[in-house]
Amino acid sequence: MGRGPSIEARKNASDARRGKIFTKLIREISVAARSGGGDPANNPRLRAAVDKALDSNMSKDVIERAIKKATGELEGVEYEEVRYEGYAPGGVAVIVDCLTDNRVRTVADVRHAFSKCGGNMGTEGSVAFMFKRLGVLSYEGADEEKVTEAAIEAGADDVVVYPEDGAIDVITAPENFEAVKQAMEAAGLAPGYAEVTFRADNDVAVSGETAQQVQKLLHMLEDLDDVQNVYSNADLGDAG
Repeated sequence: MGRGPSIEARKNASDARRGKIFTKLIREISVAARSGGGDPANNPRLRAAVDKALDSNMSKDVIERAIKKATGELEGVEYEEVRYEGYAPGGVAVIVDCLTDNRVRTVADVRHAFSKCGGNMGTEGSVAFMFKRLGVLSYEGADEEKVTEAAIEAGADDVVVYPEDGAIDVITAPENFEAVKQAMEAAGLAPGYAEVTFRADNDVAVSGETAQQVQKLLHMLEDLDDVQNVYSNADLGDAG
């Protein structure tokens, strides 16, 4: 019987994954600071990016250095935001949000992932209309009544309860996300996950080999350094 990967190999894999996460977080901090200023108190996008970085155990020194590079206090790389859209196997719609310093490289990498996994890239707007941009705060094991009352008080748009696992999502308009998050936290309800994201109006169910191909494509895209977020309307069932 073969041995599993060594402790060192597992640690290296973990360090590589952590490095990818930090790369994406630093790019988001950079773009947020450059577009809205380096003060998180007056820049909601930067504040959200800094919160996410701190949650991932990034040091304050690294965060401050990224902000200073973005605002010109230190020399740094400038990233631009670019979005690609396309279809995965089974008619699954995919949105790929990137932050890049080289569009040519990024579009080549994204196109390669789509073609390798049986999908194809579309034109701008070809799938985005199927999604809504909204803020989501997710809770697990929280008191439904308490979360609902606090969400209404905070000005959230909706509360969605998932009876199968007891999870609760508080939904907000993107522009109200930070205010609702702060109000929920002030009520003693810190979310396990909180982000402004895209959610599909309707999911597309895929199974078997198609689901595996979709999953492979989504993972390939997420692993690209230039890719910040990947959104799809895939319902992968047990494959997810």
